[in-house]
Parts: sequence; structure tokens; C-alpha cells
Amino acid sequence: MKIKKGDTVKVLSGNDKGKTGEVLEIIPKTQKIIVKGVNIRKKHVKPRKQGEEGGIIPVECAIPSSKVNVVCSKCGKETRIGYKIEKDEKVRICKKCGATIK
Repeated sequence: MKIKKGDTVKVLSGNDKGKTGEVLEIIPKTQKIIVKGVNIRKKHVKPRKQGEEGGIIPVECAIPSSKVNVVCSKCGKETRIGYKIEKDEKVRICKKCGATIK
């Protein structure tokens, strides 16, 4: 997958279309990602220890990685990712402005 943990991404389709957020987790086996503040669902939690409270908490759920694009830090636009070899290292680059993406 071309998306890494910590990248800023923009959602392209679905209920959260247009939202941006940071990638919290990547699930390569299913090609899904978890983005902060996107695809929030309610989870019912039981108290596990004595004194702990149960209740309904909001949780971010996974979305397919094909529904998001990485936002370039230099040009600020959502972009596809390319690769270039610099000094025997493979680096990710922005397809629109050519800047390296960390």
C-alpha cells in the first residue's frame, strides 16, 4: 500500500466525503485504513473491572484505502503517490508538484 501511518488523507467518497484526517492504523491484509475523525460508529462497552464505567463510546472504523488520497504537505492538494530512487533509497513523491512525501 502507498499510504503510511501518519499521512494526512482526504476521503474521496462515502458519507464522510471531503473530510481530512491523519491515518492512525493500516490493515494491509484487507487493504483498509483507520483515519482519525472519519467513519465514526457507536460502540457499546460493558464495564470490565469494578468501578469502571460502561456506556456508548464513539470509535473510528476502517475504510478501504482506495477511497482516500494523500494530501501533499507542500502544495496542499490531494494527490496520487509516485516513487523515485534517490541515493539508493526509494522515496515517495507527489504526482502534482514532485515534492517528496515523508
